[in-house]
Amino acid sequence: MRLWDQLIVHTLPLAPRPLVGRFARPYIAGETVDRAMEVVSDLNADGAMTTVDILGEGVTEKPQALRAREDYLRLLGEISSRRVNGNVSVKLTQLGLKLGEGFCLENIRTVVSKAAELNSFIRLDMEDSSCTDATLRIHKTLLGEFPGRVGVAIQSYLRRSMADVLELAKMKANIRLCKGIYVEPYQISYTSREIIRRNFVELLEVLLEAGSYVGIATHDEILVWEAMNVVRRRGLSRDAYEFQMLLGVLEGLRKVILGEGHPLRVYVPYGPNWYAYSVRRLRENPRLAGDLAKKAF
Repeated sequence: MRLWDQLIVHTLPLAPRPLVGRFARPYIAGETVDRAMEVVSDLNADGAMTTVDILGEGVTEKPQALRAREDYLRLLGEISSRRVNGNVSVKLTQLGLKLGEGFCLENIRTVVSKAAELNSFIRLDMEDSSCTDATLRIHKTLLGEFPGRVGVAIQSYLRRSMADVLELAKMKANIRLCKGIYVEPYQISYTSREIIRRNFVELLEVLLEAGSYVGIATHDEILVWEAMNVVRRRGLSRDAYEFQMLLGVLEGLRKVILGEGHPLRVYVPYGPNWYAYSVRRLRENPRLAGDLAKKAF
């Protein structure tokens, strides 16, 4: 990491919010649903599908969770009425997972029911390891109630993920497969970049062999290359998988994937609670943070 990039990353928490907002602009689709829908429309015009997320996980009060539920219901309505190509991603702590699993289940059930009514789809994002068991339980319940309308994310850096995938494969669950970004203890997560990559590919193979639809969520060009080889070797049709990327990250690679004819979905986050997400994205991409800081100064 360049010294300048290192300096910017370490001082991000001290930077004024407007300055962080300027650095993070590529990653966030604004603060309002209207702006998010504009970004979604532009991505659709470029040939990409989308999944939209309202920022603000980790709520600590029930009224916050209930407001988030209503925001997601409105978002689903906007996606449907504007006829854009997009679905919705949700972090369960935003709907009250830490306030009670039953409370959260009722909230997300309302959202998935609306998605089913509108012929849409809800992705349950995976958060840190304290949420994994509850997220998988809620996913299993909702999948039984709303087949084909809900999926979940799996992180290849967790040591438990192969066991989880073997169970999910029995359900032919719709999976977003990613590396994972949360800091976890050694006993819980792999630390070797190579092992995480190899596990990613093995998990992908198991899911595809079982007939699961997989969102191959990565910006790692090695894994993109590996996944393309798996797709080609298996002779998969374009309705059996998709690649997934974050808004504002490696847009050149996104164009390459689309240019080769692969389906691709872009994760589009928006909302007033953008600050924590923005700092996390910039810490993951210190070179971009450094380059943006140079332009700002």
